[in-house]
Order: sequence, then C-alpha cells, then structure tokens
Amino acid sequence: MTPIKTMSDIKALDACCGSKMFWFDRDNPAVLFIDNRELDCELCDGRILSIHPDLIADFRDMPFEDKRFSLVVFDPPHLVQLGVNSWMAKKYGVLDKDWQVDIKKGFRECMRVLKDDGVLIVKWNEQQITLKDFLHAVGVKPLFGNRMKGTKSIWLVYMKGVLADD
Repeated sequence: MTPIKTMSDIKALDACCGSKMFWFDRDNPAVLFIDNRELDCELCDGRILSIHPDLIADFRDMPFEDKRFSLVVFDPPHLVQLGVNSWMAKKYGVLDKDWQVDIKKGFRECMRVLKDDGVLIVKWNEQQITLKDFLHAVGVKPLFGNRMKGTKSIWLVYMKGVLADD
C-alpha cells in the first residue's frame, strides 16, 4: 500500500520522475515525485512502463514556493532525435529543438525550490547531447560528479550556496 504523503513530511523532490527507475523506494513518503505526464504502456520487450507521479507538473515552472526542499533530483529528458511515439520517447521523454532553454529553465527552477545549503543531484546521459553542452546550457559547474561505467550516464552534484553564481 502506498503511504499517504503530507507536505510537512516531504523533504525531497524528484523534478522529472518518469518511472522512478533509480529509486530504491518508489513510494518513499519523504519524496515528492513530479512529472509532466502519466502513462501506462508496453515497451518493445513486453515490459509495462508505468509513469505515475504524485503530481503532474512541468520542471520548467514548478508550483512550489522558494527554498522548499532539502534535496532535489533532476533527471530531465536527454534525447532530441526521437519519434514522439517511440518506446524511448515514452520511457525517457523528448526535448525539443530549444532544449538548451528548457534545461536552463529546469535547472534554475530546481535551484529556486532548493533550500539554502540544499543539494541538487543531476543525472545526465550523453547519448545525444554531451555533458559539455549540458553544462554550457545551465551555466554552472557542479561540485563533483561520476560517470557510470559502461554507460553514457553521469551523476552531478550541486550544493546551493557554494556555487559561483549564488
């Protein structure tokens, strides 16, 4: 049974949760999961993809007050060259041709809703857009990060209050 979430218990935000693939507890009552879509579909290998956020919201314009969360996770879509109805588009989402603007808006929104000294975790995948281009779009270097061995995924860590443009 999914626990009932109350805003007073929520400490963390997943700003583009998708199917919550990397979460150990996909129903954690301390995490608010948002996405701009809700979806159930069958993938090419027969598995069912379920995207059911706690709240339908756009990462570029989130409905939260400033400095609300201690931790924000930002794993935005990272693909631009996909058919809108492809299984990868359904699983990961698709960025449009103005992806740099959308990513910058999303990053800024994540920082806005992050408490002072809060931590922002970003997951990026270089399948179609390089880390260099992502970092250029957001305009802020992370404190540190880690490339996942054998994949094109990279985890980046930011802390509000210790960035050059804070």
